[in-house]
Amino acid sequence: MEAAMRSEEEMMHLILQVAKDDERVRAVYLNGSRTNPNAPKDRFQDYDVVYVVTDTKPYYENHDWINHFGTVLYMQMPEYMDLLLEKEYTPQDTFGWLAIFTDGNRLDIHVSSITYADADIRSDRLCRILLDKDGRYGDVPAESDADHYVKKPTATEYHCECNEFYWCLNNIGKGLARGELTYAMDMLYDYVRPCLSVMLGWKIGAENDWSVSVGKSDKYMNRYLTPEIWHRYLETVPSCEYEAIKHATETMIDLFEETAKAVAEYLGTKYNQTEADAAKEYFTWVLAQQN
Repeated sequence: MEAAMRSEEEMMHLILQVAKDDERVRAVYLNGSRTNPNAPKDRFQDYDVVYVVTDTKPYYENHDWINHFGTVLYMQMPEYMDLLLEKEYTPQDTFGWLAIFTDGNRLDIHVSSITYADADIRSDRLCRILLDKDGRYGDVPAESDADHYVKKPTATEYHCECNEFYWCLNNIGKGLARGELTYAMDMLYDYVRPCLSVMLGWKIGAENDWSVSVGKSDKYMNRYLTPEIWHRYLETVPSCEYEAIKHATETMIDLFEETAKAVAEYLGTKYNQTEADAAKEYFTWVLAQQN
């Protein structure tokens, strides 16, 4: 690794200069966390850059094009991996390099066709136009994370989320009772805990007029929860041990029930206490059956 990391000013200058020097590039835009006004700023943020080009072929046929931006430490090319794995491969639309450079900067760079970029820009309000050689994107509004705000659920969506949480609890219980700890962990992380995350997000949304985002993987959720609730939420991330999983699950049950009752009031619907009590009864019973 190099000792000095290139600054944001240096990186943005380079990104624009590459575009200005290449007649095939008609526009450049930035998206992701660097355009999100509510995202914390630090030097580890990726540069999510899209070059709008007249033809993507000269780029995807030259994988070394990424070297315009510095010395690559290592990288991934998602679309090229699709080709290698015999998946759908459409490089004529977009092709990308996800690269970490030897100075520590990460660039996620795509070249996209004009048609593809037109649709992408207008479907993502976090796009910031950096260069527009043809005046094509003059109507693109200022970036906003409004598309990522917590969305108010319908009563049906609320009840289905509750049912999913309580139904899938039985699988954690059976996994623990059988001593199948990795199975219990998968059930916790893949099915049950996501329901808790959704419910906490809905509570936060309701308390903030549905005008906030909790971020990818709930990374901004602690901004809106009390320290006590946030600490309990973190306790739902266990190690792969029987007592740890059991404690995390019991914490999830209590926190989910409290949160779901509050959300029901916000939505003007009724929490299904019968369903909740039945699921808790079974969870307790199945743990008592282990040898």
